[in-house]
Amino acid sequence: MKKNDATELSRNLEQFGYYLDRKFESIINLSIELGKPLFLEGLPGVGKTELAKVIAKKSNVELIRLQCYEGIDINQAVYDWNYSKQIVSIRLNEMNQKEEKNKVRLSDIYSAEYLIERPILSCIHLSSQHRPVLLIDEIDRADESFEAFLLEFLSDFAITIPELGTLSCENKPIVIITSNRTREINDALKRRCFYHWIDYPSQEIELAILENKVNNFSQKLAHEVLNFVNKLRNQDLKKKPGISETIDWYNGLTKLNLSSLDNKKLTESLGLLLKNYSDIEKFRNNNPDFLE
Repeated sequence: MKKNDATELSRNLEQFGYYLDRKFESIINLSIELGKPLFLEGLPGVGKTELAKVIAKKSNVELIRLQCYEGIDINQAVYDWNYSKQIVSIRLNEMNQKEEKNKVRLSDIYSAEYLIERPILSCIHLSSQHRPVLLIDEIDRADESFEAFLLEFLSDFAITIPELGTLSCENKPIVIITSNRTREINDALKRRCFYHWIDYPSQEIELAILENKVNNFSQKLAHEVLNFVNKLRNQDLKKKPGISETIDWYNGLTKLNLSSLDNKKLTESLGLLLKNYSDIEKFRNNNPDFLE
């Protein structure tokens, strides 16, 4: 891939407020061009989910989001049958069983008409028109059995519905899988993907993000905010502030009419930055000057 291809991607994403680390540009382009899923790991709030949203906007295609959680299975991720509609059809059949033309066969109620699409099936159907973006978000929240299903789908971009047969993607979707690394993901799944660890952005990139996202941008206040946030990220906290927390905190400080950090106002707004009680208490204990 040419160097200017990656640069062009970076410029395109910046138009939607997403600023790439330069070493990240090429792997995104390769993932899209070669049709390989992109597996993103990183702490919460570093922009993993946002990347999928921005790529969908840039490409002007649908973003299909599969939010993972403990216990998710094929019925929530791929498809389900509309049991209520099936029962109604059966009851109508029983009422009209004397009329041969109104009889409903078992095969009829397991047809596409009675199918409820979940994210992956929607992705397959949309792939006949273009390459949708499929976001499989927070895979580390799902069970290992769900990982095993994804292995099958990501190998051939196809699923099998026993009553209907195999359904395949006509155009490979752009697949982004995210993980906050609350548990280790099976190597077999990672081998089917391009892998990238997303860390907190450099101060230069986060400054550009702030300038793009916040109201009443001030270089002085932004530098003070980022210096403070970076110090917090280097501490042993349970929930370190991500980019979204930085943006919220900056906007909160400007609502308090601050042009620079003020100890008292900082304490009042700390809940916008730290979202864990023990982290706030640790900060207060380690920084008694902010209690006044």
